[in-house]
Amino acid sequence: MIVCHCQNITDKDIDAAINWMRAADGTALITPGKVYRALGKSADCGGCMPLFLSTMRKNDNMEVPMTLRGLRAGITQETQDERRQESY
Repeated sequence: MIVCHCQNITDKDIDAAINWMRAADGTALITPGKVYRALGKSADCGGCMPLFLSTMRKNDNMEVPMTLRGLRAGITQETQDERRQESY
């Protein structure tokens, strides 16, 4: 099935790129940008992004590697003071 009409990317292309990246580096975090680069293409209009991400998530090799899980367990994304000093 064609996922991106602008760049002519199919679900099989996405799966092949993800499988290739995981085989090359078992600890890599795979992002849509990396998949586009592996295919030698770039996002154009962005209309395909929901389907692109859905196709990526269906791939069995999209799991976060065990060695990278829980690295930031004690850190939250937001802090009370946003790391600002007391006075300006």
